[in-house]
Amino acid sequence: MPDHFSYKPSFFPRSDLALELAAPLIESKQLPEGLSVRRQNYGCVEITCVTISTHQAAQRLGKPCGKYLTIETPPLWNSLLDPQQEINAAADCIRKLLPSDGSILVVGLGNNQITPDALGPQVVDRILATRHLTGDLARKTGLDALRKTSAISPGVMGQTGIETGEIVRALVNFIQPAAVIAIDALAAQEYSRLGRTIQISDSGISPGSGVQNSRKELSVKTLGIPVISIGVPTVIDGATLTAAFSNVPKEKLSAAASAMVTPREVDRMIGHAAKFISLAVNKSLYPDLSLEEISFLCA
Repeated sequence: MPDHFSYKPSFFPRSDLALELAAPLIESKQLPEGLSVRRQNYGCVEITCVTISTHQAAQRLGKPCGKYLTIETPPLWNSLLDPQQEINAAADCIRKLLPSDGSILVVGLGNNQITPDALGPQVVDRILATRHLTGDLARKTGLDALRKTSAISPGVMGQTGIETGEIVRALVNFIQPAAVIAIDALAAQEYSRLGRTIQISDSGISPGSGVQNSRKELSVKTLGIPVISIGVPTVIDGATLTAAFSNVPKEKLSAAASAMVTPREVDRMIGHAAKFISLAVNKSLYPDLSLEEISFLCA
């Protein structure tokens, strides 16, 4: 595997979801060596694990080597649904990918001023940060036994003039966490997956990839520690959507490739997705707390 895995897909088809990229190979039953797909159940929740273990399989899918766990969820813009089983399943997946001890840095990637790209910052707003709780303060609040966690939303380079990777690398060098959890919006190639899918991976992430503005990757290669990425697809590019509902030839879709499409319920979708992921991340870090206790502490 090269030191830096770089994948720049053509405009059609396009997806950040390993399961979607592997789907044609799964259907044809022609999985290349180094690519495996396994389904498991967590209660009534089905989790699909796509594992890429060789450079050849990584090139075939256009994704770095690693595990990609996909959880199907109810529509995340529907406030009447209570996906507690899915949240617990996601928390369990995250916990299994994290080191057993050591502090954790949670990074919310994206631009809070652009709704489809605001998932990461909104998740960070709901993370229970505990690194600053020490000594008498921690004991008096009963939080001294909790895992040390810090959280930051570094913004985007257009706001700060600094690469996100540079900010995160500086923080990692200073606070020396055991792992980074990075949250970002993703792109899908199936419209039905928007706001209905959670992808959790140990392969790291390239900030901005969901909105076709990929920056330097955050991974064990660039940071020296495990990077767990979590994302929800919030956009689909115009070319992919047009192709799905028409017979327009691929070569004529280049004009639509720069357009990004998102559901009209995007405000509610981002809000509920951020709540879902923050609860899952907090539960993975603080397994002894109930979801109700986490919600109370983060209020």
